[in-house]
Amino acid sequence: MKNWKPTAAAAATVALAVLMGTPGGEAPYAQQAALKRTILQRGDLSVQGREVVMAVAEVPPGAAAGKHTHPGEEVSYVLEGSLVLEVAGKPPKTFKAGDVFMVPAGTVHDGKNTGAGTAKVLATYIVEKGKPLATPAP
Repeated sequence: MKNWKPTAAAAATVALAVLMGTPGGEAPYAQQAALKRTILQRGDLSVQGREVVMAVAEVPPGAAAGKHTHPGEEVSYVLEGSLVLEVAGKPPKTFKAGDVFMVPAGTVHDGKNTGAGTAKVLATYIVEKGKPLATPAP
């Protein structure tokens, strides 16, 4: 591995690991501040092949989730701070504490914290069971 050079695929894998955190929901250690997602609950729905995942995402000042998609809908409520949401095909929109937003299944989006404090978002995902919660997008 002496001459190993990172590839785009390796970088995407690392970005997804930071975005998703470890199986227990805690984000792995990173040298720079990154989004942390803590899974609060996960459970099957009455709709065959679907599950609900509820999580709190914490985005430090200056950090971003990175462009990604979900295999289902994201329904979110901003608990603290503010977040600029960039959704493919739409102008960026800023959401502050108390605001809500939805992201349709498979839609490329990114959340960025341009504020001074950590942004916290309660996110509920209604997704296809067995698929990764988030997938990096180009």
